[in-house]
Amino acid sequence: QVQLVQSGGGLVQAGGSLRLSCAASGSTLDNYVIGWFRQAPGKDPEGISCISNSGDTTFYADSVKGRFTIFRDNAKNTVYLQMNSLKLEDTAVYYCGAELFHRVAGVQAMCVWRPLDYWGQGTRVTVSS
Repeated sequence: QVQLVQSGGGLVQAGGSLRLSCAASGSTLDNYVIGWFRQAPGKDPEGISCISNSGDTTFYADSVKGRFTIFRDNAKNTVYLQMNSLKLEDTAVYYCGAELFHRVAGVQAMCVWRPLDYWGQGTRVTVSS
């Protein structure tokens, strides 16, 4: 059983940066593909960035490509989302999710919104003008 605990959200001005963390307990993350998802007010949830269990493959949605970076430190059992050049439209509740690697057909497939085995509690990111 994996428990995911998120941290790092908050209020930031447009153009600023935030780093989200997704820390696991109960199991190591070595065998899990991790994804970051978000749901903005009035919008459908979307997968924005996903990373393979080894960390050598990543996927970014077009909406965040070039601005966000996903990376993981398996020694710390944590996956991060570095968010730079934040825009007003990045305002959302962000969730990390985990799936065993053999149940996922690649990082792009991981970033398709659907029920996952494990979710973080969500963290709100608000970008102000």
